[in-house]
Amino acid sequence: MLELKDVVKHYRGAGEEVRAVDGVSLRVEGGEMVARPGPSGSGKTTLLLLIAALLAPERGSVHFAGREVSAFSEDEVSDYLMRDVGFIYQSYRLMPRVSSVENAALKLLLRGVGMRDAKQRAIPWLERLGLRDRLEHTPEQLSGGERQRVAIARALTGEPRLILADEPTGNLDSARSVETIALLRALAHEQGTTVLLVTHDAEAAGLADRRYALRDGRLVAEDGLPIAEAEREPASSPPLGA
Repeated sequence: MLELKDVVKHYRGAGEEVRAVDGVSLRVEGGEMVARPGPSGSGKTTLLLLIAALLAPERGSVHFAGREVSAFSEDEVSDYLMRDVGFIYQSYRLMPRVSSVENAALKLLLRGVGMRDAKQRAIPWLERLGLRDRLEHTPEQLSGGERQRVAIARALTGEPRLILADEPTGNLDSARSVETIALLRALAHEQGTTVLLVTHDAEAAGLADRRYALRDGRLVAEDGLPIAEAEREPASSPPLGA
């Protein structure tokens, strides 16, 4: 379970203070996908970086699975990102001249899993993302959308308990976008994964269990209601592979 309590993160520059996150509180259960739609510059990525412990809040706290990640040491942050978090970045961050399957298996390899086992665990995710015929292709041989799907497979291969998706469909066509978000939603519902999605894609956000916007750094429900009034039980989803 993910919980943010009165989290604040402001930026200062050029004589102006930007209230990217200004007192945000949010609780997301395991098995739930929550979307944070909105345009660039509205604090979406800042929120994910705070949850990933890659930024420290000025005030407030971030907890995951009963631990205060906002108070982690550097080593604890590294372990948290390696074992608990699957982060899907806007940029692909793939290793050049390395095959798709090895890129997808990277976190497992860094955790000490043998190459053969790591590849066997990565291949099903690549196949589910439509890359069966691209397993041995390097990033230089892939389209932008294919690179994005390899990056998504990398995030999922380690079977994280928390998925943070920053514009995961930005380089995908509409059909692939819907398939990918439906996969993340099914993972949440069936495997108890906590998924937080930030996107400017309204159709992708519409597949989430709940949707919130940041307005002046504060979290509100999509319809403008205060967050406490918008909480509801996650919707049911079709089984994986359906």
